[in-house]
Amino acid sequence: MKRSAIGAVALLAALLFLAGLPGCREQREARVPTSVRDAKVKPPVEKPAPELLSTQAAFIEVSQKVTPSVVNISAERMRSAGELGPLFENFFGDLFGDLPQAQRKEHSLGSGFLISADGYILTNEHVVKGAEQIKVKLSDQRVYDGQVVGIDPRTDVAVLKIETREKLTAAVLGDSEALQVGQWALAIGNPFGLDRTLTVGVISATGRTEIGIEDYENFIQTDASINPGNSGGPLLNIYGEVVGINTAIVASGQGIGFAIPINMAKAIADQLIEKGEVTRGWLGVSIQPLNQELAESFGLDQVTGALVNQVLPDTPAERAGVRRGDILLGFNGRKIRGVRDLQQQVAGTPAGEQVSLEVLRDGKRLNLQVALAAQQAQEAALEAGAAPQGEVFGLSVAPAEGNEGVLVEAVDEASPAAAAGVQPGDLILSVNRREVKDLASFDRAVQEARDAKNVVLLVRRAETTLYLAFAAP
Repeated sequence: MKRSAIGAVALLAALLFLAGLPGCREQREARVPTSVRDAKVKPPVEKPAPELLSTQAAFIEVSQKVTPSVVNISAERMRSAGELGPLFENFFGDLFGDLPQAQRKEHSLGSGFLISADGYILTNEHVVKGAEQIKVKLSDQRVYDGQVVGIDPRTDVAVLKIETREKLTAAVLGDSEALQVGQWALAIGNPFGLDRTLTVGVISATGRTEIGIEDYENFIQTDASINPGNSGGPLLNIYGEVVGINTAIVASGQGIGFAIPINMAKAIADQLIEKGEVTRGWLGVSIQPLNQELAESFGLDQVTGALVNQVLPDTPAERAGVRRGDILLGFNGRKIRGVRDLQQQVAGTPAGEQVSLEVLRDGKRLNLQVALAAQQAQEAALEAGAAPQGEVFGLSVAPAEGNEGVLVEAVDEASPAAAAGVQPGDLILSVNRREVKDLASFDRAVQEARDAKNVVLLVRRAETTLYLAFAAP
């Protein structure tokens, strides 16, 4: 028995020895196929298309060149939190309501990028809003305290500063006005705390407004992945130039992200660095968008520009000769696409600057020179104007006090006037630009308007005047 056991051990040892010999090892390895890349194993695609290789090389180069200018931002805030959980609060009600509120630290992560070698950083306002302590980490892992130079909540732009004696790598800012839909777009940021992640897509759209994110919107839309933590990071073109600040995503959509154009952000940053706040230009008009009927009634072949429904007294617009009923078509040589676009252009122009306005008045195009004033909060609301809804007619009117207009007493709910939003109490000031002073002048203006293709009413509601248009019956 012992001899058999010893023999078995000896046989096993001999087999192990033989397995270690070169010939046996080669034989065993030959029976295990591998796909390890070496001189004998070629890739499935030996020669990728040159276009793919050059694009890949471009992405790699952009990442290598720009990443040193991208920073991670950690903001710390203090938040009040009840010492009792919601279960206790629901059960005991206000019994413990007088207990002091506990304070807890809340951390958030975001991104930013250096815009100067001496440590100025551009990011989003919401990244640093309310922060009591800000830490900025560079690509080489050095960490600095960040100080807020200035913020602009109305555009979601903020400027930070870090102090260092070393010269830092600043990003190169491009021209967002030159962007075209379909261009490559690369985003670098800190999504979910994952350091300096690169994502690639295209410019999906430019000039996006009415998103409802900020007061002043002119967003670049991209399908380059933007996730929580990307906020404040750069959106780049294929040359590695910053063309936008990654800002927001559509939570319910895939591949829909928005970035603040760098031209707009730079203008804001320059003011924040220079004086710590933003001063916007102000024109002094109440404006409203055009619909098809209004555009046709004013002789426009397309719905573009902004309609002036009120010129405020003692304002830049009044001094420049702007009148109620003017269509503003151009601002300083740039076409006005609509109300939001005009607001953006005016607000982005420094107070005191002389600008030109292209105006359509009585079928003729005029150029007016206007020196913008500084905008105040209440003036910003007036500049937005009031947006009319729909069309007009189906009214009963009565004499108004004074020698101006007629008073709308009732509106037929099934009429075009109701659909237009005309309300009892509105004061009709003109019909097809024919001034209305009383019932007689109103009747004459209505009779003349029946031969027109469209009818345009100017009405006053409270402190606002606005135009309403409809197809003539």
